[in-house]
Amino acid sequence: MRKFIFQSILPVITLLAATMAYGGEEDRFTGLRHEMVDRQIRARGVKDPRVLGAVEKVPRHLFVPAPLKPAAYGDHPLPIGEGQTISQPYIVAFMTEALGLMPDDKVLEIGTGSGYQAAVLAEMVREVYTIEIVEELGRRAQGLLEHMGYRNIHVRIGDGYKGWPEEAPFDAIMVTAAPDEIPEQLVSQLKEGGRLVLPVGNPGGIQELILGRKVGTRLRTETLMAVRFVPMVKER
Repeated sequence: MRKFIFQSILPVITLLAATMAYGGEEDRFTGLRHEMVDRQIRARGVKDPRVLGAVEKVPRHLFVPAPLKPAAYGDHPLPIGEGQTISQPYIVAFMTEALGLMPDDKVLEIGTGSGYQAAVLAEMVREVYTIEIVEELGRRAQGLLEHMGYRNIHVRIGDGYKGWPEEAPFDAIMVTAAPDEIPEQLVSQLKEGGRLVLPVGNPGGIQELILGRKVGTRLRTETLMAVRFVPMVKER
């Protein structure tokens, strides 16, 4: 009888230990996320409380390959496979703040990648439409975002240069890969007064992060900082 009782409670003890370990790991990541926001983002001048809140809420470690989870909250980009990266946390927050987003906005993102930036945007706006040209990355991100419960993120596999004309116009567009010049098709899909933020420049070199606002049919631009992003790829 004693042997039966011991065998019956052993799986319960094992499950409890695993749950406690998982809880401890999540607590550690929560602490790292808070530290990341405080030291890497707020300290560098990002002030929008909605941006800070979104970045602190989204579990960045879920968007990187398992071996890189311990480095997920570091002050640097990380590889996510297929020659692509997840951007440095500060750059994610800076670009998000630059768009001046409102809760009812509809946003287009070019370059889904891991899905992390889309998740940050989705915490702040009504709808996010995101396009990824690398199918494996796009499907992986879509699955993760759906699993996490994001119902306001729509993923398309395709050429970001073409945008998403059926859903245009957009209040804001973010591009997370660098074209040689600003794609006119994306400008045409902005609302009057809409904002566009993207890196522009030669692949593999230093690029300029550009913020544009649509006035009439034209885009008035300003340079925000020097950056380095992976190149924006077209369909062949």
